[in-house]
Formats: sequence, C-alpha cells, structure tokens
Amino acid sequence: MKRIMLFVLTNILVVTVLGIVASLLGVNRYLTANGLNLTALLGYALVMGFGGAIISLLISKPMAKWTSGVRIIEQPQNVDEAWIVETVRKLSEKAGIGMPEVGIFEGDPNAFATGAFKNSALVAVSTGLLQGMTKDEIEAVIGHEVAHIANGDMVTMTLIQGVMNTFVVFLSRVIGYAVDSFLRKGDDRSGPGIGYMITTIVLDIVLGFAAAIVVAWFSRQREFRADAGAAQLLGRKQPMINALARLGGMAPGELPKSMAAMGIAGGIGKLFSTHPPIEERIAALQASNG
Repeated sequence: MKRIMLFVLTNILVVTVLGIVASLLGVNRYLTANGLNLTALLGYALVMGFGGAIISLLISKPMAKWTSGVRIIEQPQNVDEAWIVETVRKLSEKAGIGMPEVGIFEGDPNAFATGAFKNSALVAVSTGLLQGMTKDEIEAVIGHEVAHIANGDMVTMTLIQGVMNTFVVFLSRVIGYAVDSFLRKGDDRSGPGIGYMITTIVLDIVLGFAAAIVVAWFSRQREFRADAGAAQLLGRKQPMINALARLGGMAPGELPKSMAAMGIAGGIGKLFSTHPPIEERIAALQASNG
C-alpha cells in the first residue's frame, strides 16, 4: 500500500513540477495565448500517465494467467507440484511477504512474478524450466521471483512507466502547440491545426521510444537486485549462478509482451532489453559479498 501511495504522489508531483516550470518559464502564458489550456493539459497528462499504468498494474495478475495459460496449483497433483508450492511458501515467509498464488504454464524455460500487492502476488514457472533445471536451480529461480515481489518491483516499474507516460503526453502536446503556433502566424482560425497533429504524433513515437529506453534501464537494475535477493534468501549465491548459467545455454521461453519485464530470462536489444545479459548477471553475483 505504501508503494501505491508513492505511485499516486509521484505522478501528482510530476504534474505539479511541470506546471511550476511552465509558469516560471512563461510557457503557460504563451500557450494560453495561442489556445492551449495548460491546466487542462496537465490534468490530461496525469490521467493518461497515471490512469493507464495503474489499471495495467491492477489487472496484471488475471492478465498474466490468461495470456500465459497459467494453471494455478490449488491442490498439488504430484510430488513435484507439492515441492514447488512448499518452496514458494518457505521463501515467501523468509522474505516477509504473504503466500503468493503458485502456477505452472506450458512453454520453454521461463518464470515470472506479478501482482499489484506484495501479499497477493503470483509466481509462475514454465514446464520447460521444471524439466531442464535441477531442484537447486529451480529454487534459485523461484527465489529470484519472490525477491521481485518483496522488493515491490511490479509497483516500482509501474511508477516509472507512469512518470514516463506523463512526460511524453505533456511534452509532445506542448511542443505540438508551439510548432503549430509558429506555422500559423497571422492565421485567425481557432483550434489546433495540422502542425499540431503531425508534431504530436511524431513526438509521441519519438519520446515513447526514449521513455522505453529509460524504463528498460531501470528494469535491468531491478534484475541485478532480484538475483542478489535470491542469493540472500537461499543463503548462498551458487544456485543462482548455476541457474543463470543454465538459462544461458537454453532457448528462453517467450512471455507475452505485458509480462516480458517480469520474466527470469533476458530480451533482445541492449537499449530496450528488460534484462541484462546473462554473463553480466553472473559476474555481478560472483563479485558480490556472501
């Protein structure tokens, strides 16, 4: 709940700061004179940045179940499922969080954690992961996902995405109005023109890519912390190192786009990748204390 409040307050703070800066620089007077209601735009940026991100967070668990085909283990059907549930329970208690739902989904090696709240999250592992790893390695992967939950990473990533969305919405429209006003000097027609529409569309795309790079960078830092968190929960780092090395030799399973940042396996493309390269994660663990 504290992180949800932080999320709300941060978005409000971002919009407030944007308004203050625009006022100090005189941007608001210029834009208002040219037909832009800056207060309304700030409200719109807040709703778009905050609203979409918080809705995405709140529906993340049911969406993950649906898009990944997760089967929740309500009553273990065999010894392996009982072991998975007990491992999640043990690590969750050690991490100080409520028992997450535990699920299995069909696919190549991968795992993820999701959910809006620490005490009602979801940890899911793939059949490929269970078949291709030792129990020590699987336990390390589960520890990694439990560490994500304990660190509040789902809310943190939503917070960062919301802030980036707010900046993209606000800046693209402010610059769009400025460009449109310049192109339409001496034109008495009211309302935004073609310059505004084209500029806004282009900047939504360009700034959206820039925002995605920032979000991906934060996601990569979060992966290092979750690796270290798994080592701490297990009391030793070698199982996590072994699990990462094993993943490095496997073809990682593809998760739905909305879940990609929450998986254990890495992505493609350095700037836009939500996960660091496996070798960097192993090196970071080897260099850590403990």
